[in-house]
Amino acid sequence: MESLMQDLKAKIIGQLNLQHLSPEQIGDDEPLFVDGLGLDSIDALELIVMLQQHYGIKIANPEEGPKIFRSVRSIAEYVMAHQKVG
Repeated sequence: MESLMQDLKAKIIGQLNLQHLSPEQIGDDEPLFVDGLGLDSIDALELIVMLQQHYGIKIANPEEGPKIFRSVRSIAEYVMAHQKVG
């Protein structure tokens, strides 16, 4: 799971143009929205697109978003649970 979290951090930085950050500066359990990285609803849409493009995952229930995107660890756990083995 550690390598998945590192991969997610790199993809989040690239997808959201956060080049001022390095993956090491994003904590595994750091909140991504509001207090943590300060992401907003537009960023959430970008993260949904990233999951679909890179991991083949569609979020069926938008109400799950806040739980899924709470932290890098919560995204990684969601990817591991929902990624289609191919």
